[in-house]
Amino acid sequence: MATSAETRVVNAAGVVQGIALVTFPAASTILTDPADYDLSSSQYGALFLPQVVTAIVAALLGASLGKRFGTKRVYLAGLCAGLVSMTLLLASAAVAGDSGAYPLLLLATATLGAGFGLTVPALNTLTADFHRDAPDRAVLVLNALLGFGTVLAPVFVAIFDGLGAWWGLPLTSAILLTVLVLVSARLPLEVRADTQPASQTARGIPRRFWVYAGFAVLYGICETVNGNWSQLDMTSELGATTTEASLALTAFWGMVTVGRIFFAAVQRIVPSRVTYHALPFFLAAVFVVIARLPHDGPALGVLAFGLAGLGCSALLPLTISFGQEELTAFSAAAAGGIIAFYQLGYGIAAFGVGPLLDGGVELPTVYGLAAVVAAGMGLWSFAVARRRPSPVSLHPRPG
Repeated sequence: MATSAETRVVNAAGVVQGIALVTFPAASTILTDPADYDLSSSQYGALFLPQVVTAIVAALLGASLGKRFGTKRVYLAGLCAGLVSMTLLLASAAVAGDSGAYPLLLLATATLGAGFGLTVPALNTLTADFHRDAPDRAVLVLNALLGFGTVLAPVFVAIFDGLGAWWGLPLTSAILLTVLVLVSARLPLEVRADTQPASQTARGIPRRFWVYAGFAVLYGICETVNGNWSQLDMTSELGATTTEASLALTAFWGMVTVGRIFFAAVQRIVPSRVTYHALPFFLAAVFVVIARLPHDGPALGVLAFGLAGLGCSALLPLTISFGQEELTAFSAAAAGGIIAFYQLGYGIAAFGVGPLLDGGVELPTVYGLAAVVAAGMGLWSFAVARRRPSPVSLHPRPG
């Protein structure tokens, strides 16, 4: 059994990882402000390419690294990568607006992606092992805490920016990560040997997996259009202040977290398969609303992005749950593979929107296109969950 200290540290790491993960999107208005970094839309979008690549590689290698070096070392390596990322972001603040700032930002997002890809799977593995009697509930708590961290990041940016020191967010994250590394290094934080899944016979990737991968790409696009571009839409299209833009991002991530908890609670009344089919079409309708918001309606923007968070909330966890329950011979790799393709969708939206904006396409048009993607995701959901019973839990079992 895990000690209470181990459980508390893992839960705290979930919150801090959530804060670090959203640091760059939360600072989007600062990164693109001519008075600060003065990045173009294309430069801002390209920032996330290194993060996507390193996150995918780290997530795919994490399981084998854990078997070779131990879960604790992988987890600590992920925390240290996150610490390096926040340190580089702080260093870039000292030269904001100069040519040397952008390379530092690229290195910062690259190390952040590596930290995410190593830390999050390790946290899920440790949480499941610490709570063998109720692993699904424990993973739900961890996901909610990580979501809570994503909510805090834009709040911190708004507070620190109001004080004239936006860099207080990466400084806070760096301090928290340092404390976590020091405390975690003194704890066992290892998975018991009989928890590790048995090696599966290599039979190649089942064809059905690609159906799940395609859905994950579409979902990654939809989530990232909100998570990475909502603040710029608020300031450039809706006349919002930086604080109001941060509130919109907070509303989005807050409703993602609340929605996951809500749909998990009501799944006995509303089958998860129904939720899975309905949410993409709901999200498509919200995207249409966002595309048509009046130019002087920041309050409506905050509400709309909150609803978008609700539309995104349960889709990725359910995709992993369906995949693990259907692809039983491939279940140990299914979650990591789905996350990798989700990151691919993240990269498409994070990078692809920038050149569109620089080419003269407006953000309302982008959200109109996102509505088409969400509707396509809704149709795709029937291919994923065709004639499948709802999974036992909204949140996936750790593999």
